[in-house]
Amino acid sequence: MNFSFTQTLRNLIKTIVLALLFAVARPESGNAQNTNNNGQPVFNHAALCAKNLKKTADFYRNVLQLKQINHPFNDTVHVWLKIGEGLALHIIQGDCSTNVHDIGIHLCFAVPNLDAFIKHLDGMNVSYTNWTREPKKIQLRADGVRQIYLQDPDGFWIEVNDAK
Repeated sequence: MNFSFTQTLRNLIKTIVLALLFAVARPESGNAQNTNNNGQPVFNHAALCAKNLKKTADFYRNVLQLKQINHPFNDTVHVWLKIGEGLALHIIQGDCSTNVHDIGIHLCFAVPNLDAFIKHLDGMNVSYTNWTREPKKIQLRADGVRQIYLQDPDGFWIEVNDAK
């Protein structure tokens, strides 16, 4: 296989895996369950690799304002953050890929007031763009939802929108 085909295949596999992770149903209650009433899997957590755990965890705690939660490991390579009722983001320090991440593969968070969140980003000097990567521009979806995109210290894309 040539490099271009191999890279395309890797990106396709990543896209499929992330799409499957985020497409499954989430728990109906605050208690994370392994299945819903139909016996289908429910979403429990997402995990991201971090080259520098402290730097990446600080980004999610301070920029996205996620609350750190307890985890069962007694080590210095895991940080868990609450991303919803019964849902967590696991940040795991490791020898992460240095590949450029595609904006189409991203986590998404909704905020009640996008303008206030943008003011928070500006106050922290955190860059954001629209889908086409125009700096400090807001993307307007066809349904009226406004969205922006930013990257964490490891280059993973994050969408923040005002969806209700």
